[in-house]
Amino acid sequence: MSIKVYLAGPEVFLANAREILNAKAELARKAGFLPISPGDLEIPPAPTKKGMGLSISAIDEQMMLEADAIIANLTPFRGVAADVGTAYELGFMCGQGKHAFAYTNVAHDHHQRVLTYYEGAVVADSQGHRRGPDGLSVEDFEMIDNLMLHGGVERRNGTVVVHDAAEDAIYTDLTGFERVLAIAAAKLL
Repeated sequence: MSIKVYLAGPEVFLANAREILNAKAELARKAGFLPISPGDLEIPPAPTKKGMGLSISAIDEQMMLEADAIIANLTPFRGVAADVGTAYELGFMCGQGKHAFAYTNVAHDHHQRVLTYYEGAVVADSQGHRRGPDGLSVEDFEMIDNLMLHGGVERRNGTVVVHDAAEDAIYTDLTGFERVLAIAAAKLL
């Protein structure tokens, strides 16, 4: 029986999404997995945009229910953190107790990215907690993203791979994906 691995990430938004998704699926097959990717879904017609969105969500969840494991691309997307859809998918799979692995193509951890976001305006409050100019705490757990994402992977005996891709290739460089794929194959196959 082949292990089905759900390939989560923001690649579905790329102009060359099909090319990148096909390349990831082929690498997963070569590693011995049966890849399942959100970009592979057949979306039934819907009368509204919301109906279309609900159809995509239902199909993605069904694919995750059928998967044995997830490899999530946690490369920051449209901000300082991972794509929210990918975060949901990782949480959905972790909540089912399934194998979880992740990678990022940005070497700076979450804390470093938040400091950059606040442009150095982080200060300690009267209790010594670091806060941004908006008053929100700035956590520092030396993790690549929110502690629930990174922690969720590691608590399921998974691995988070950090790769420092070139700025113009953070969503297309598959080096980190190949590294985490090899780790997942060694643990699961």
